[in-house]
Amino acid sequence: MLERLYWTGGFILACILAYRFHRPLLAALRRFDHRNQTRKIEEIRDRGDQLAHFRHTIHRAEEQVETVSELTATDAKTATQVTRYVFEGAQFATRAEAERARAEKVRLLARTFYMELPSALAARREDGRLN
Repeated sequence: MLERLYWTGGFILACILAYRFHRPLLAALRRFDHRNQTRKIEEIRDRGDQLAHFRHTIHRAEEQVETVSELTATDAKTATQVTRYVFEGAQFATRAEAERARAEKVRLLARTFYMELPSALAARREDGRLN
């Protein structure tokens, strides 16, 4: 008898919590569904695109490279506050210069991937993991 009371109380508490947090939960589910639909549409589009592999490689390389960040520092000559842009510990005067350095790093990672790809595929073929 007491066990049923606990189950009923737990069910009522779960319903109250679900009602309290239903908007954020539904919003999170909508975002998840939207990302999933976008991914499926991209997959369908990529099947017909000959350059999709390169785009995905560049995207993966971008994920591995840190972003450009802003830094406010005091200029040694004028003693005024200036904005510097930092990428991998190097400071740049403009965001464009820092983004160029970042893009070069991304290209280098992607190029390295494609240079190593034939030997990686050959190793997988020898192991029997690649038909």
